[in-house]
Amino acid sequence: MTVFEELKARGLLAQLTDEEEIKELINAGKATFYIGFDPTADSLHVGHFMALCLMKRLQMAGNKPIALIGGGTAMIGDPSGRTDMRTMMTKETIAHNVECFKKQMSRFIDFSDGKAMLVNNADWLLDLNYVEVLREVGAHFSVNRMLTAECYKQRMEKGLSFLEFNYMIMQSYDFYQLFQKYGCNMQFGGDDQWSNMLGGTELIRRKLGKDAYAMTITLLLNSEGKKMGKTQKGAVWLDPNKTSPFEFYQYWRNVADADVLKCLRMLTFLPLEQIEEMDAWEGSQLNQAKEILAYELTKLVHGEEEAEKAQASSRALFAGGDAAEMPTCELTTDDFMDGKIDILGVLVKAGLTASRSEARRAVEQGGVTVDGEKVSDVKTLYAPEVFAGEGIVVKRGKKNFKRVIM
Repeated sequence: MTVFEELKARGLLAQLTDEEEIKELINAGKATFYIGFDPTADSLHVGHFMALCLMKRLQMAGNKPIALIGGGTAMIGDPSGRTDMRTMMTKETIAHNVECFKKQMSRFIDFSDGKAMLVNNADWLLDLNYVEVLREVGAHFSVNRMLTAECYKQRMEKGLSFLEFNYMIMQSYDFYQLFQKYGCNMQFGGDDQWSNMLGGTELIRRKLGKDAYAMTITLLLNSEGKKMGKTQKGAVWLDPNKTSPFEFYQYWRNVADADVLKCLRMLTFLPLEQIEEMDAWEGSQLNQAKEILAYELTKLVHGEEEAEKAQASSRALFAGGDAAEMPTCELTTDDFMDGKIDILGVLVKAGLTASRSEARRAVEQGGVTVDGEKVSDVKTLYAPEVFAGEGIVVKRGKKNFKRVIM
């Protein structure tokens, strides 16, 4: 199976331009391609996983990745998939986020000896002359065509700012610059980026002639991949200080049954033959597949040692044993009233419920356990000594839990 065929078999490719040329470049290891990452936070999250894994796969096949950090485009914000305008960030915040991205990307991409590049579009976007942009770039874009793009249509009802309207032009200009400066002949992006990407390909060919070699590919389900980064409690980050390796492992351990094989194909580097064997797995075997997924992705992001510890703690948790690596909440004397804290207070303090009323409902519905024992009385009290040493494990439902200590 060729590299291109494997990308298709793993469900990674959706729309393409110039498929035969793309196939030839990728299989021969001659593609210089880029994927953009706007530094809107100080950590990458699991929604970036698909792009990072794709870059790693193509680099392993001899192709050269360019990780483009959007230090310039982040000053505006991408309207794609959004119903409101992004919060404006300062240059200092963006610069800090860029440095965080660089460090995390190095776990996936080998930047040594010119095997890959990491560039920041602030290097060319922030110094642009407005009139020059209008003459040299704006002249090649049709407003009528731009307004048919899905990323803009979604915003028209609530109001699309002129600031955001320029995002497509800026992203297109990125590809034009990368093509000229570094010989970048291919761009990848999410399925929600298709219009922006076509704009870049079109700009290159209009300015440099139809023979200019520039192609686009979108990643199948990448907009879904962005959703992967969100849970009811917030984002699942790649930074261990924001999402611990154990929490990261548990996120993948708890994916829906219907998504396990899809995630294994798209995100892990396990052979397709091994994954296809799991297609017939049912019941408890699906839990085994989830363990494999969680272990492989935790190892990829946090290393083998952390993956081993997270897996051991997860198994101990489900078996009712010790799970030392699980997320922990520490109580203080201020949390106790008359030397006691009730179960509702414990649930709120641990972040397992947002309020005491929600905690009360959880207990009354039979969804709360402490050290494996169901708690049915909302008035259950605990003394400080209960939380000494290794503390207690409080669970709400099957997937939400905290070790509570003092």
